[in-house]
Amino acid sequence: MELAELIGLRPVPCGGLLVALTRRCPMSCAHCSTNSSMSVSEQPDPEHLLRFIGSFGAEDRPEVVMLTGGEPLLLPELAARLAGLARAAGSRVALLSGMFFARDGRVPDRIMRAITALDHFSASLDVHHEREVPRAEVLRALRAVLDAGIPVSIHLTGTGPDDPYLADAVADVRRVFAGRVPMLVNEVRPLGRAAGLVRATPAGPDGSLATPCTLAAWPVVAYDGTVAACCNQWTVDRRPVPRHLRLGHIADDDWPAVRERSLGSPVLRMLRSVGPQRLHARYATSPAPAGYCRSCHALADRPDVLAGAARDAGGRVGELLDRLSAEEQLAAGPAALVSRLGCARYAHLVESLPAEEESRR
Repeated sequence: MELAELIGLRPVPCGGLLVALTRRCPMSCAHCSTNSSMSVSEQPDPEHLLRFIGSFGAEDRPEVVMLTGGEPLLLPELAARLAGLARAAGSRVALLSGMFFARDGRVPDRIMRAITALDHFSASLDVHHEREVPRAEVLRALRAVLDAGIPVSIHLTGTGPDDPYLADAVADVRRVFAGRVPMLVNEVRPLGRAAGLVRATPAGPDGSLATPCTLAAWPVVAYDGTVAACCNQWTVDRRPVPRHLRLGHIADDDWPAVRERSLGSPVLRMLRSVGPQRLHARYATSPAPAGYCRSCHALADRPDVLAGAARDAGGRVGELLDRLSAEEQLAAGPAALVSRLGCARYAHLVESLPAEEESRR
């Protein structure tokens, strides 16, 4: 499974499932959006996770399961078991790692066994990670993963399109891998330990425009087993999760129940189709709070908006609205999605290049 296909599925409601295996991480990056470290111990109960993934059916499984953290490869045996269960149901499995294990440029056997149970492996790379694991050692380890037959990608993070680090890292990766390794380039957001490092995220468009929320498409298993409808870290960490964004808990619910709640929720259908600010503009009797995500969280206390969404997005009309919005975003392609949510200057890098095309660049 290549990165472009994984990103391309992102707008599909319940087309994927994100699973945070642990908040623990042996690295201490200053920009960490999840506040991960080795001093925290939050992680879902492994037996609950295994049961939840084991509840996938051939007809209702997510197309892809993304294992994240913290550092998911602190639990390589669990990652491999979850991957085996998901793949047995027909799902494909990807994993994102900070590459803590690559300090000598090699991949330890127990970690390689977990990686070879996957359909895609992604390495997180940025100036903060490189202070702990040099880039050259990460790229050597990725070469070993490629040689083992597993498609790989790099998730690069910088401060913006003019960040010289991003230009240097992109050039280096393309030189080493000749276009074989696609890249997803994002900008640091003011979340977790990065809250004081970068400017606040812009407020976004006003409610006169439909701006679909792709982040509400894939359910997320958080560190305490709660299943949220949104992968924004502000939502994943918030307790209680706003009730319109809470889909259940893996101790009590299986995947079919979570999937049914996500697909059947009128407010989630509307969020995925037109976005929270448009919802406020259409149904609210008072102005929306500033900010795209903040206006979404505020919906929990706006019965007028929830009632309007239920009225207009219930039943087959809501199903059609949800499907058409996803189809429109799918047709635009993965680079268009990254242009909107990531770093637009490098959005084209989500697709790997044939060797002959890379040589012309």
